[in-house]
Amino acid sequence: MASVSKRKHQAMYDDFVKRKDMKREGYPSAPMHTLTANGMNARYTLPIAVGTGGGAGGMGALEGGGGVSKFHKHDPRQVLISEAIAKMIVHDLQPVSMVENLGFRVLLQILEPRYTPDSRHYIQNQLLPAYTYQAQLSIRQALASAHAFSLSLDVWRASSTPTLGYLGVTCHFLSLEWQMRSALLACLPLTGNRVLSDFDEVCHLHGVSGRAFRVVADPHLATTSVKSCFLPGFCHEAGDEDNAGSHEDVDGGMRNGHVAEEVWEDSWEQGLGVGRVDCFSRSLSHCVREGLHSCTQLASALAKAGRFYSYITTVVPSEKLSQVFDSPGMVIGGQDSTSPLVRDWAAQLKVLRRLLDSVEVLEEMSGPGEVLLGGPETALLRELTDTLEPFMEAWDMVCGERHTDTQTDKHVSISLALPCVLGLRKHLSETSTPHCPSLLASLSQAAEQRLTPILEDPLYITATTLDPQFKLTWSSDPEWHRQVLLEELSKHSADSNTERLPHSHTSPTPASSPVSSLARPCKLFSFIKQRPMTQAKSLEQELTIYLREEPTDEEALHYWRRKAIDFPLLAQVAKRALTIPACSTLVESIFSKAERCLVPAVGHFLPKNLETLIYLKANYRLLWT
Repeated sequence: MASVSKRKHQAMYDDFVKRKDMKREGYPSAPMHTLTANGMNARYTLPIAVGTGGGAGGMGALEGGGGVSKFHKHDPRQVLISEAIAKMIVHDLQPVSMVENLGFRVLLQILEPRYTPDSRHYIQNQLLPAYTYQAQLSIRQALASAHAFSLSLDVWRASSTPTLGYLGVTCHFLSLEWQMRSALLACLPLTGNRVLSDFDEVCHLHGVSGRAFRVVADPHLATTSVKSCFLPGFCHEAGDEDNAGSHEDVDGGMRNGHVAEEVWEDSWEQGLGVGRVDCFSRSLSHCVREGLHSCTQLASALAKAGRFYSYITTVVPSEKLSQVFDSPGMVIGGQDSTSPLVRDWAAQLKVLRRLLDSVEVLEEMSGPGEVLLGGPETALLRELTDTLEPFMEAWDMVCGERHTDTQTDKHVSISLALPCVLGLRKHLSETSTPHCPSLLASLSQAAEQRLTPILEDPLYITATTLDPQFKLTWSSDPEWHRQVLLEELSKHSADSNTERLPHSHTSPTPASSPVSSLARPCKLFSFIKQRPMTQAKSLEQELTIYLREEPTDEEALHYWRRKAIDFPLLAQVAKRALTIPACSTLVESIFSKAERCLVPAVGHFLPKNLETLIYLKANYRLLWT
């Protein structure tokens, strides 16, 4: 998102702050009701007016029928409702024009006759820019004092509108309290091949140029748009069937992004200025996609299972379906379903597995006459679910909570990647697929190409070893990995010591601690034995002591916050390596939702308006929690 300068928006921001203070006074005016959306935890409470009397604050002239007195524009209740509407627009990516729809205004009149709806112009040109400015101030303040951070770069192009696309830059930073936070720095419209130059401009604007430890960015994103991976037959929205299990298209007729990676990798490495890392969860999806695409006989069996599933979710009441699909979000679609649409292969695989385990019960529920799964089809699909189960487990470890709650801020670092790859290799080497041998062959080939390099990458070795739950327990050659680790630690430790930060981001020099009188030698206390001078441990000594301790289930950042005094050199490297995320960013899932909103029958967004809503939705927790 292009910067909103302080000079341009200072007046409207001052008015925004004034209205926000008034909002607090509006809460006592009516009973409190907690509002939630899409099964999320309550994040804020709003007072819902009961009746038409007892309004708080000053009132304007009498308007409307029945002698209803309208709120003054600065009335706390008026401000509170206006901001609640703005939050709804941001959270659900609704077009701002909805506030002028007749049905919406009738609803507001029924719920609160004293409220005067704000115009589309006010919300779009004043209220949303004020929120944007507030988010930018908060992000810059947080980054100025951040311990360490990494960046993620996402590029999205709308398949329905080829000329429309956006660049998202997300920062994953470690706060002074050793808490991991993520914030979307910018959402910019794509303009030609300016991805790297726009990225550099965003970094410079936020004062993070050259300071990021790593950038998570796949080179092929510069030339193609990533499509979600589905199980063919389990897509329930228009256009999804054609994309299920498919490969992404690359300009010039290339497939899979392999050629694009070779062409763009060198320029990206130079343009980013720091080391680039592939997104682990995206690489995992690539492997699954290639496996599904290789086995042609899977398509018909999955399509048949999908048709059966679509039928039972339509005709069987949700209370009966919940007896089979008892986990949250496992019912995809259906007239009685309140769960959000499942939109990734791992969740769909869980549904398929539960479907196979309960096929007889479901057939009884749905009644006779529906197409049933035959023995060969069931065996083939069971083989698919058994083969992909470890991939699903790895996906859940890395992305599970993010895809269940898109507003979650939980950070999963790349320390999980290396153990996951070792487990997947072991599983593939011990698995046989007699019904679909091409599935196993394709998965093994994709894993060898996309995942195996992680096992020899010093960065991943360092991140995994510095995770206290793993250390070197995963290693088949601890001595060799220990040597690799020492070399990598020495390099990063030297980089940390020589790193020069901009003057505005340097921390103040801490005041010296007062010294006890016992620290100064004197005749009076000559009988007291002198304490030996404490010598700083070397990096190798710290590593030896750290590895000697037993692994622990303690969360990695909590561990290093507690152990930073004992292992200061290791902690410096750990807090940088653990900022690299293993999962795709929140803005990537928002991009996917935004594309569905761009379908002409669903909504109409101006590009600038959509850009603002994406930025605010990605930073929703920062603004309103």
